Amino acid sequence: MTDTHILHELAQVLEQRKQGDPDSSYVAGLHQKGLNKILEKVGEEVTETLLAAKDAEQSGNNDDLVYETADLWFHSLIMLSHLGTGPDAVLNELARRFGLSGLDEKAARSNGTKSSS
Repeated sequence: MTDTHILHELAQVLEQRKQGDPDSSYVAGLHQKGLNKILEKVGEEVTETLLAAKDAEQSGNNDDLVYETADLWFHSLIMLSHLGTGPDAVLNELARRFGLSGLDEKAARSNGTKSSS
């Protein structure tokens, strides 16, 4: 299974669960609680990912970092779904940036424009 295939499969499952029973689906429960609850979860996962990165630097073991990053991506996909988009939009943005100097891309953002290549 390719990496993008996993993202697409997960996005489909998240879309299906979006309309599910909040009493039996964690994803449906988050959607029912609204964007602020979803953003709270994304924020929690960001913090846990940052802490895991610091621990990984000290220990040399990335297992917890990978686990927390997966949680962050999962909750980020829920956030995107809640707002009516999915991983393709993010993948397309990354593809747009491919081959573009990071410094050029950052300069374009700070000038309020987006580079087209």
